[in-house]
Formats: sequence, structure tokens, C-alpha cells
Amino acid sequence: MVSDLLHHLDTHKSMGLDEIHPRVLRELVEALTKPLSIIYHHSWITCAVPVDWKLANIAPIYKKGQKEDPGNYRPVSLTSVPGKVTEQIILSAIQDNQVIRPSQRGFMKGRFCLTNLISFYEKLIRCGCCLPGL
Repeated sequence: MVSDLLHHLDTHKSMGLDEIHPRVLRELVEALTKPLSIIYHHSWITCAVPVDWKLANIAPIYKKGQKEDPGNYRPVSLTSVPGKVTEQIILSAIQDNQVIRPSQRGFMKGRFCLTNLISFYEKLIRCGCCLPGL
């Protein structure tokens, strides 16, 4: 799994504070798979990740409007690439073990809190719990 994730790293992404570029990890995948697997396994067992993987550079990314207005920028965290791979491993484990129920909406790709709220209201209306005037 670690090897696959390293092979598919986007080399156009930014590096974090550790200054390890995704291209380096991708090109050295054969040499780095075993050591990173050991670190990831130890992190899983101890429920802790290396401190350096938690650090980030915060960069302002322009959205729209006047560039002079600070409100037209959004903050983006540039975290360590090995830390991002850790996130992918954890996400995969969560999805494979169905830790997150299908009804979960927020923070899930393609699932929105608004659709969950609409579904909830629809169920209330069907059961007659949501009557006008209440």
C-alpha cells in the first residue's frame, strides 16, 4: 500500500516544512517503502505521528476580487508529504473497516451537510413529526 501511494504522488504539489519534495519520494520509492512502512505501522500502534509531520507552512491563496483585500485569500496548510501519505493510509483503513457510516456527510468527499439536513427534514415530514405551526 505504501509503495502504491508513493508511486502515485503528484509531483506538482508543494512540500512542507521538512522540504521533502514529492518527486524525491516518488523517485526513491523502492528505497523508502520499507522505512516509511515501519514508521507508519509504529504511528498506527502508538496513535502518534512524528512531530515534524504535524508542522505546516500556512500560505495565502488568492480566491477572487481585489488582491489588496486580505479577505479575498484563503489559508492553505503546506504539510509534510509523508504526513499526507499517513492521512491517506488512515482514510483507507477507516473506509475499508466502515468506521464512517454511510449517513456521514460533513468532511466526506461528495457528501454535504446540506443534503443530510434535507434528508432529515424529508423523513420528519413523512412521519408527520413536522407539522405546520410547531
